[in-house]
Amino acid sequence: MAIITLFWKDHIGLSLTQILLLQGIYSIAMAIMEYPSGYISDRIGYRAALNAASILGIIGWALYSFADSFGLVLVAEIILGISFSFISGSDSALLYETLKTTKEEHQYAHHEGRMNGLGQIGEACGAIFAGVLYAKAPLLPFWVQVVVWILALMLTRTLVEPCRQLQAPTSHLAEALQSARYAFIENRRLRYTILLNLILGMASFYPVWLIQPYMQAGGVPIGWFGPIWAVANLSVAISAFSSSRSHLKLGVRQMVFLFSGLIIAGYLGLGLVGGVWGFLFYYLLTIMRGLRGPMLMNYAQQEIPSANRAGILSLQSLVFRISFVCTGPLIGRLADNAGVQQAFLLLCYAFALILPPAVWLFLRQISFKEKG
Repeated sequence: MAIITLFWKDHIGLSLTQILLLQGIYSIAMAIMEYPSGYISDRIGYRAALNAASILGIIGWALYSFADSFGLVLVAEIILGISFSFISGSDSALLYETLKTTKEEHQYAHHEGRMNGLGQIGEACGAIFAGVLYAKAPLLPFWVQVVVWILALMLTRTLVEPCRQLQAPTSHLAEALQSARYAFIENRRLRYTILLNLILGMASFYPVWLIQPYMQAGGVPIGWFGPIWAVANLSVAISAFSSSRSHLKLGVRQMVFLFSGLIIAGYLGLGLVGGVWGFLFYYLLTIMRGLRGPMLMNYAQQEIPSANRAGILSLQSLVFRISFVCTGPLIGRLADNAGVQQAFLLLCYAFALILPPAVWLFLRQISFKEKG
């Protein structure tokens, strides 16, 4: 991740519009498989789904190692999109159901924060070496990825499937549609949790693909890219570790207001400051990303029945992917035409408009639950 945008621009020759289009197609691949993979995971087991994801990951990164055109990168991205769709929902569902078997589900947010935090530490460690590997050979980071996913397969094969009581549905299609109806229509708390998580997720996702060209335009030395990315991931990790404790100390209302403030301040700083040190405002968004994940995932998990846990969590990811498919290429075109810094400023205005109603709807439902 620390060098992927540079790889696409300099090694493959893609424009920012093509890069965001590529990620849009990647999101389509995930969107197509997102809910089916979650539904399949609920039926065949979380361990089997994660094994399948690891095998697809090996194939996707092996293909990436030989990619030299938009077409080959696209095929590799689609395979990796399907791989991550099998992971999406299955890992968190496995964690929650495992805790549930020992009546420790109240500890879920704490463990989700640890899981996210350790993942970000791993990415930070990778980022430290990414620039060095990329400078030595642009394809070297991708060869290393193949080894990483082989290790992932060795790990997923050792996982233990938690015991769950499942009833065979009379119709898989009817069961899938009922899960969607439950998530988006019948359960208001879950619906508005998904909505707020979507907006906060988008706010933290756009800069992932724009921050590298932003730093490049600001004159940040290429040698800084790996350490900057590592610090970004460490900030997500530290925030994820502290999310549960911060939630208990501040409460849900203050936490959500904090998320909104970090987004506006982060985008405003990126849009107004620029230059060599403008990237520092990106860390406000990575802090928000780490804090919001475990907290909002915990609220969602509390509303989801066991039989459809991975499927509904995948639905949440599906909504995110579709939203990025619809908006990502437009943001890329805006950055190409107006400049990345101006794009950040315009995004600041957009989030300032859409955050208040989403926050109000979420907090209103949480308040109703607490009173009930």
